[in-house]
Amino acid sequence: MSDLAINQSATSASPLPHLDEKPHVRGAIAFILVLVAGLGYAAFSIWRDVAATGQDDLAIGAFVLLGIALLIALGFEFVNGFHDTANAVATVIYTHSLPPLAAVIWSGTWNFLGVLTSSGAVAFTVVTLLPVELILQVGSGAGYAMIFALLIAAIIWNLGTWALGLPNSSSHALVGSIMGVGIANQLISPNGSATSGVDWAQAVNVFKALLFSPVIGFVLSAVLLLAMKFVVRSKSLYTAPEGKKPPPAPIRALLVLTCTGVSFFHGSNDGQKGMGLIMLILIGAMPTAYALNRAIPENTTPMFLRAVQSAEDVFHAHAGAAASPKDAAAARATVGGALQARNLNQPEVYAALATLTADIGRQVKDYGAIKAVPAAATQNVRNDMYLASDAVRLMGASPPGFDSSDIAAVKSLRSSLDSGTKFIPTWVKVSVALALGLGTMVGWKRIVVTVGEKIGKTHLTYAQGASAEIVAMATIGLADAYGLPVSTTHVLSSGVAGTMAANGSGLQWSTIKNMALAWVMTLPAAMVIAGSLYVILRQVF
Repeated sequence: MSDLAINQSATSASPLPHLDEKPHVRGAIAFILVLVAGLGYAAFSIWRDVAATGQDDLAIGAFVLLGIALLIALGFEFVNGFHDTANAVATVIYTHSLPPLAAVIWSGTWNFLGVLTSSGAVAFTVVTLLPVELILQVGSGAGYAMIFALLIAAIIWNLGTWALGLPNSSSHALVGSIMGVGIANQLISPNGSATSGVDWAQAVNVFKALLFSPVIGFVLSAVLLLAMKFVVRSKSLYTAPEGKKPPPAPIRALLVLTCTGVSFFHGSNDGQKGMGLIMLILIGAMPTAYALNRAIPENTTPMFLRAVQSAEDVFHAHAGAAASPKDAAAARATVGGALQARNLNQPEVYAALATLTADIGRQVKDYGAIKAVPAAATQNVRNDMYLASDAVRLMGASPPGFDSSDIAAVKSLRSSLDSGTKFIPTWVKVSVALALGLGTMVGWKRIVVTVGEKIGKTHLTYAQGASAEIVAMATIGLADAYGLPVSTTHVLSSGVAGTMAANGSGLQWSTIKNMALAWVMTLPAAMVIAGSLYVILRQVF
């Protein structure tokens, strides 16, 4: 029997919540109806978008692969919902601020809203971890193998840790899967080039955010609890609930508010990861409809062309005496080689970028707008835009010899290019929002019990719950603003542990060790599973 149970056996009215309440049959029916409606809306939106391109002769096989890939991607978000968001509701459930069913429905609703209002910055931060050559050829067999391998690997690891009741980061699992695919692709690639593997510079930046998540959660939650004890000297804040009595109204409002914030920002941050991968699936299966953002208004074309022209002039100026490539194909080869070597700031590369951007501008000008690019040219225009944007990204924030006006010009170019290639249709946001929100309402109990009962040796107090939730809400919100993927699970579960340590409540070290082991094992395990699946699926496709 756990120490928590021993401590509580002396009280006649256990403060443990009742977690076995079953939803009403009408709730289950509503759940299924919303799920079916969401899938139907996604299917209708795809049909509408494809029909708008005038391409009615797409192969049935493309639709089948697209459907399977989308179901797997939405399945990842569904699993993410019941795996990660259980952390957001554990504090309100164990402080009796909300009944369990009400808490998960409330959290699911705010996850849904968080996804809908997200910017998309995190989505494309995750995508840039993928090998450049697979992104440019996402419609190939290797591209499909990449998508299937990394999503299935992340789902397998998430379900495994969920079955054991271990709080584990879906973000961590997804990053590990992406790295595993990148490494496997580089090992089996004929030339083994840098663009066939992981973008390690970007991976380090992402991994730093994931690495510091538990440290931030533990330390800041502990500090906040100690500060609250010093400033607010209400004894009721720092004692376990009496039976199943709800907390006083102000405390209850604070706990519900922080649960709402964590749920909203979890949706805003984690939901974007699925969006980025779904966009890759759509681009690979139906490039004519999704490779370029055809929703960009035609009246923005002059602004786009000015940005391209300004950047072309800057590249020409810094190319010096370097000879310009004879055509766009030669320019692509030069820029691609520079991306492989991660060596962009060279005169010959600037000359190639000048040629490439000039060709992009010429095509958009000839067609009249990005939305008017014909189906046959869509994939090439998109790849050129992506290649130029990625080159500018890897040039760094302040390339050598560039003054402030030069930097502003290339930043404007990258923004203009990204607006045409890095976009998320409304129906994708709605589909991911539904998958994440509905997932929140299923299978939450295992992780909730671990967070609420098995981290500390005493029952969670109101102040502990509020401290952990406030830190998690602020951390995830800031990470979302800066386009960084962080782990809700790591921040919040370590935050609970920090408050237990600061309160002198003691920690259940068996749980802490298991959580730490899951954290340490997630990256290598996801890498091995995803890499192995990728090699196998390369043969299948």
